[in-house]
Amino acid sequence: MLQNSYRLIAASADRFAGRTALRFIASPEGDEVAAWTYAELVGRITAFANGLHLLGVDRTSVVAFALPNLSETHVALWGAEAVGIALPLNPALGVATLAAILREAGASVLVTQASAITLSPSELEAVLSAVPSLSHLILVDSPASAVCAGTVAVHDFDALCTASDRDRLRFADARSSDDSSWFCTGGTTGLPKIARRSHANELANVAQIATAVTGLLGEGDAMLSGLPMFHVNAAMVSGLLPFAIGGEVVLATAMGFRTPGLLAGFWPLVDRFGITSFSAVPTLLSALAQIPKPEGAAASLRFAICGAAPLSAAQHAVAERALGVPVLEGYGLTEGTCATSLNPADDRRPGSIGRVLPGQRARPMILDDDGRWVRDAAVGEVGALAISGDNVFIGYRSVAHDRGIWIDHPDGRRWLNTGDLARIDADGYLWLTGRAKDLIIRGGHNIDPAVIEEALSGHPAVLLAAAVGRPDAHAGEVPVAFVQLRPDAMVDEAALLAFAEAAIDERAARPKGVRILPALPLTAVGKIFKPELRRLAAEEAN
Repeated sequence: MLQNSYRLIAASADRFAGRTALRFIASPEGDEVAAWTYAELVGRITAFANGLHLLGVDRTSVVAFALPNLSETHVALWGAEAVGIALPLNPALGVATLAAILREAGASVLVTQASAITLSPSELEAVLSAVPSLSHLILVDSPASAVCAGTVAVHDFDALCTASDRDRLRFADARSSDDSSWFCTGGTTGLPKIARRSHANELANVAQIATAVTGLLGEGDAMLSGLPMFHVNAAMVSGLLPFAIGGEVVLATAMGFRTPGLLAGFWPLVDRFGITSFSAVPTLLSALAQIPKPEGAAASLRFAICGAAPLSAAQHAVAERALGVPVLEGYGLTEGTCATSLNPADDRRPGSIGRVLPGQRARPMILDDDGRWVRDAAVGEVGALAISGDNVFIGYRSVAHDRGIWIDHPDGRRWLNTGDLARIDADGYLWLTGRAKDLIIRGGHNIDPAVIEEALSGHPAVLLAAAVGRPDAHAGEVPVAFVQLRPDAMVDEAALLAFAEAAIDERAARPKGVRILPALPLTAVGKIFKPELRRLAAEEAN
């Protein structure tokens, strides 16, 4: 029985040794730099893992990497998991934040580049000097002489792999209960939390997702990977999942979907490499909908998966018309390894996050003010969304962050409070109604921002919409909305406000203002960054 991520990929290499496993596209024009077979991929992962072992890395060692989407990033992730604990980090993080996370994790190895899209040599030197636990720096495509590392040993990534055995691991296999990866999550203010996941978590979630897409994704199918690899979706859905079933991962440039010109060349890229599917976020689908699909293009494309943030019914309809294939909205979180629910291709419910994946449980629960279970929510009743299953993470690196996240349920299972609010319908479909912390409380009325966002998204001029609470001396806070218009669209804020007022039945939920921005602020993954909008709203209140 397979017990870790390395053995899962190695098992595919045994079956599909000569088949392409990983392809790296260097530019939006489709310039291909590398194409590795399964045998080559596993050989490189094995060599890197053995190299780390020779540097003293063991099961409790944290190997951090801050890299763009390179072929070497997959080697770093799965090689680090094979021998120790992988810690993927956003390569665009500033020096202070990166150093603070590395200190919190106690990382002993950092894999990165000294480049314009990661850290400059001087910035990298500042990080190294601020993290006493670091013993080794491994550089990808960067001269070791570029960095003055002090007491930290500097290694070349390729040289380390070349000098190491690639035929088999030279140390004992990881157990299924061992920590496999630590991913950062929930960092809207201050430092992000570090979520600990086991090999058992990862294998369970990949099997659950694979079952859900049976008949849609299989051996030899090519999945485009454009979301950043420090995010769980890129690592799991467009990474470990294709590797587990003998598929092909196509890395769409080092910066992924953020590469200028990539979306403009999306359709030729799909045709050239026979892309069958890809993962996206709502903002990406909205942008793709503005790129005309040529007649007869993308015959290979079967479906797209959308997650990370709610997709309105209006956005869903626009995206499916533009892509010409089913868009399967799903839901997941880092603490659940990745995915928890997905719409089936043959029975999609626009606006819903679909049905719970096989092998998991998810249900809205009514909790008291202290987060304790009162009862399970009735059909159609909004409650705190809780999940349970073998995919649910171990806990946070800091035990203090675990307080209040587990629900003591009468069934005796381990239930995680996701922090999201949802309802379930009579057919078992889940519908997100917002995050508990995103609720706008206007004079005692709990307002779901999704109600406002859904209404504004129905206006033909609106590309993106987000609602937040604005401080108010009388009501506590009042709802306001921010929108980004479609290219060449012409509408003023007063007209949008009138549109929203007419579309929203609940008087308290009608926004007190609508502001048009050139572009809504986004996170590195492409989610709308509401803390910045709350700041703008607070400024307007003063």
